[in-house]
Amino acid sequence: MLGSIIPSIKVKHGRDGEKEGIGVSFRPENFIPGVVIGFIIGLLLDLTKFPKNPTSKSYVLGGKDKTNNSPTYGDPHEDLKMVLVVRQDLKMGPGKIASQCAHAAMGMYAELVQSQRSLLRQWEQCGQAKIVVTCKNLKEMNKLEQEAETIGLPTFVVADAGRTQVAAGSKTVLAIGPGRKTFVDSVTGKQRLL
Repeated sequence: MLGSIIPSIKVKHGRDGEKEGIGVSFRPENFIPGVVIGFIIGLLLDLTKFPKNPTSKSYVLGGKDKTNNSPTYGDPHEDLKMVLVVRQDLKMGPGKIASQCAHAAMGMYAELVQSQRSLLRQWEQCGQAKIVVTCKNLKEMNKLEQEAETIGLPTFVVADAGRTQVAAGSKTVLAIGPGRKTFVDSVTGKQRLL
């Protein structure tokens, strides 16, 4: 079956003794249809990743819709930002904090690529703002996470592997957002900057 769809490339000698191997594939009569078919297949594969009616599923976090009352969507003129909350009771060094913040930002990014690409694009267009603040301990971090999730903001918690400064499984950094600045600030606005 595959042989009938994809012609085999045979090396043959022409009149001049030249080999016509893979060069046959780049002739316009072969190349152009291949590019068009590849483009169409790529388009179809990309469109199948998104639900047809995103508001009918839990496409938008927290069941919020794309209205002005949503913490993730709404006013196109309001910037989006992400806040990274670092636990101070773990006494991590500056390199460890930087590494854990990078894990939090990348973890959130990976989740948004899978579930909310439009939010991700909107955040990228706003400059991908990221602010780093502190919290005292795990109890305060959990409280901030719960507040963020309650109003529909995306969250991501980094659990350390325990290879260097902190115990394995320790929750080190909480990422909140990206979300509308006013909503993110309503959760993290009282935290101290790092």
